[in-house]
Amino acid sequence: MAIIGKPINRVDALLKVTGAAKYAAEFNQPNMVYAFPVRSTIAKGSVTAIDSSAAEKSAGVIKILTPENAPQLKAIDPKVKTGGMLGEQLLPLQDNLVYYFGQYIALVVAETYEQARAAASLVKVNYSKEKHAIDLNTELPNGYKPQKVQGEDAQVNEGKTAPVIDATANKISYTYTTPTENHHPMEPHASIAVWEGGDKLTLYDSTQGVMGARGTLAYHFSLTPENVQIVSPYVGGGFGCKGSQWGHMLLAAMAAKLVQRPVKLAITRQMMQTNVGRRPATQQKMAMATDDQGMLTAIRHHTDSYGNKSDFFEPSGKQTAVLYKAPLREITYKIAKLNIGTPTYMRAPGETPGTFALESAIDEMAYKMKMDPVAFRVLNHTAEDPSKKHPFSSENLLDCYTIGSEKIGWQQRKAEPGQLRKGKQLIGYGVATATYPAGRSAASAKVQLMADGSVIVQSASQDIGTGTYTIIAQTASETLGIPVEKITVKIGDSSFPPAPVSGGSMTTASVNPAVMAAAEMVRKELLALATADAGSSLKGRRPEDIGYADGNFFVTADKTTADSYADIMRRNNKNIVEACTTAMPASGSGLGAPTAPCMEAPIDKEENSDKEKYSFHSFGAQFAEVWVDEDFGTIRVKRFVSVQDVGRIMNEKTARSQIIGGVIYGIGAALMEETAYDHRWANPTTRTLADYHVPVNLDVPDIDVHFIGKPDPHISPIGARGIGEIGTTGVSAAIANAVFNATGKRLRDLPFTPDKMLLKS
Repeated sequence: MAIIGKPINRVDALLKVTGAAKYAAEFNQPNMVYAFPVRSTIAKGSVTAIDSSAAEKSAGVIKILTPENAPQLKAIDPKVKTGGMLGEQLLPLQDNLVYYFGQYIALVVAETYEQARAAASLVKVNYSKEKHAIDLNTELPNGYKPQKVQGEDAQVNEGKTAPVIDATANKISYTYTTPTENHHPMEPHASIAVWEGGDKLTLYDSTQGVMGARGTLAYHFSLTPENVQIVSPYVGGGFGCKGSQWGHMLLAAMAAKLVQRPVKLAITRQMMQTNVGRRPATQQKMAMATDDQGMLTAIRHHTDSYGNKSDFFEPSGKQTAVLYKAPLREITYKIAKLNIGTPTYMRAPGETPGTFALESAIDEMAYKMKMDPVAFRVLNHTAEDPSKKHPFSSENLLDCYTIGSEKIGWQQRKAEPGQLRKGKQLIGYGVATATYPAGRSAASAKVQLMADGSVIVQSASQDIGTGTYTIIAQTASETLGIPVEKITVKIGDSSFPPAPVSGGSMTTASVNPAVMAAAEMVRKELLALATADAGSSLKGRRPEDIGYADGNFFVTADKTTADSYADIMRRNNKNIVEACTTAMPASGSGLGAPTAPCMEAPIDKEENSDKEKYSFHSFGAQFAEVWVDEDFGTIRVKRFVSVQDVGRIMNEKTARSQIIGGVIYGIGAALMEETAYDHRWANPTTRTLADYHVPVNLDVPDIDVHFIGKPDPHISPIGARGIGEIGTTGVSAAIANAVFNATGKRLRDLPFTPDKMLLKS
């Protein structure tokens, strides 16, 4: 019964459209109170005094937490692996130091939300203010060169490309910039903390990682992990900012412990700009050279960016390490420290801004060599990871170029810019390569088959809007031979068998193999009962001769010889048949992935024994058609084609939706998204969705999505790779390249607002 891959509707769709799906802020508790933070109005310095007298007299106020009376948390120890990850190395209300505008410096707890917010406005704070750092260019001379980026060397072949590039006339060298951007999922962060008996904590939270949140809270509150439960059944988008643990979670738990009542803390849209991470601005210096035939001889990619209270910085050179056949590549970084809220992971961190720079530069190099941009990419294509010298586990990028060219109508494109128009609209076509690593981690799942034929699947994974509920149900359905309608998926709870964070596009490749393995164990146990059961028509039959579908076993050569799951369980006095197992990253071909009993705790890093044999990446091709108004400089993306090589497709409908969402995300980055700051105070001036522009319906064109659909034989027994992030990569470059083809104007600074089109090159 083939159900994996089918475009079935989301199994949680009815709950969502009727409002029955409960999000973090909706788990109201008896006797619950509300918390609202007081935030710093300076960007650097210290708090010298807090006057809360007026706030304490305000209606409904129960408690005001400051560094003077807040519960003390266990200090951060970089050597301790908690299983989670603080978004910033900064515990709230543990001292009086200020590192950025909007930092939490006090917390008001009151009977109602309105009372807490009103009282917070009455808290008076005195500061010892220091000069803050806000400008990237000013602070770069004082920056540092990191030695590692996500476990890899951060300074690769520094200085080695200069002789090669300088020695040829076939070269380009340009700088591409991207601004600070914020995530802005539809659902802002929220936490409800409930203590029982002083040593058991339940936190309802909007998070991409229930197990990570459990580990972080357990560590800092000195609790055993088993005494912390994180509940997050539905998440209204994350994009990376909900992948780490932030101060509001700790504040909610601190306040609930202090007042001995459940506490809700829901942060505002304005706080989304300051307190839960962002994508930092980058300045990327690209240079490359080719021989006379157009073969790349060297690529140089240097990124300047910023950080604050963490080791994270935007790893914009990641894709430059894996794309194209250049024999020499130099990838380096320099990071300044700014007094802006701490940067963090944001949808395809590194690759999203990095592909803008690399793929724009590739387009410029192709134009200089008078080559078609697609042909130039094909000429320099590699099926081997050029940095690791491993073959890719599965790679069909050339097919992506071919299909995308056909679907966008690439043959209509003119090599020289400005040749196509319709009235005042200049028309252009652009292409860019998409790529993102294909990660996989160990994950556990429990599958329970009930006597009535229903199935329950449990795993401490999350559905952040991607369709995880649905593809888990499809995996269990196909493996057991039971209709999807009888499968109930339970995720988003740390009390379930552990699974990794829903980040790095690895949930599908990690959790579904565990579901498949557990379901196979259940099916095989049930079949063993049948073949040993004197009351079964299958008694004595060989397992390899028996098929399964619709809740029945049958002899494949004679489907009338059958036995139902329900009858087998009834005759054997079984109310439930269950299995719980851990699927670990593949060994060898991946067709026989090892399993183990359910983990007690998650593995805190990705493991894959095949990493020494293969390089795991997904690839794609992004094609854009743009129309540019020659009078007003407005850019409209009229059509977009995205062709993706992401392994096996688990659900064509939800997968297509993910790529469409990623492309829209990329259109926002290309044309409008930018977090602006008032440099006098280092506070964001784009404080709401009225200020911070994202694409709306009129900004979004027809988006044509195609999948290669070939399973990756090495990633897992299922052959599927994650797709949540790759759809964004390359989009802004494809649009930039199309704008150049339409107008002859090269845009190298995101976002492409009309003023940049109207200025002279």
